[in-house]
Amino acid sequence: MKIDLAGKRAIVTGSTAGIGLAIARGLAAAGANVIVTGRKQETVDATVASIGDGAAGATVSGIAADLATAEGAAKLTDAVPHADILVNNLGIYGPKPLFDLEDADWEEMFNVNVVAAARLARHYAAGMKERGWGRLIFVSSESAQNIPVEMVHYGASKAALQGVSRGYAKALAGTGVTANAILPGPTRTDNAVKFLGELGAERGLSAEEMEPRFLEENRPSTLLKRFASPDEVANLCVYVASPLSSATTGAALRVEGGIVEGIG
Repeated sequence: MKIDLAGKRAIVTGSTAGIGLAIARGLAAAGANVIVTGRKQETVDATVASIGDGAAGATVSGIAADLATAEGAAKLTDAVPHADILVNNLGIYGPKPLFDLEDADWEEMFNVNVVAAARLARHYAAGMKERGWGRLIFVSSESAQNIPVEMVHYGASKAALQGVSRGYAKALAGTGVTANAILPGPTRTDNAVKFLGELGAERGLSAEEMEPRFLEENRPSTLLKRFASPDEVANLCVYVASPLSSATTGAALRVEGGIVEGIG
């Protein structure tokens, strides 16, 4: 099985680090022309250069914009009016006790994690439908189905994003455009390692020592028994972005190490 995305234009939001960066690299390695996005121009430029070094035959470019705002989204859509693949990876998270959550916490979480993705999907899905081919990918989380008590607003936003994905799949039925949600679990990104380091410092443990402790205490149902790598998540995204996934739409595809209980 060979994934060939030559000639396809792919936008990956939030792609200067972590899972988004791994997805952008994977798409470029498969031949797609990738547009990297991030808020800072220097970070975007550095990412474009790093991905371009390993992209055989693909072009890699970047747009610096805050895609959590309507103005930032307009900057992207003006510069790149059409795309074949849209990976809505942009997202934020952060623990906060449920009863301490204020309106502003809920609004920020939903604006970044849900509204920003819906806004871009609304623009790019129209062109995909007109051309008869496209891939909408929404990076959700296992927290959508396994709401974490330490950040309920995050889990709720990712559940909403999963609903947006399913809605687009139904609205685009029979058009050649698919829409799917990807549900990563704990993933060893730079931010996650920093988070584990901070937790570990409180107990005199390193980030590496804290990882299994975190899973035992916060995600005890894990079957993988470790954090996934960004590349492991990206591999699924690249497949879903390809023509090989043509019969997969409206799905919530889990790459979360078996944390979510059940066989559904």
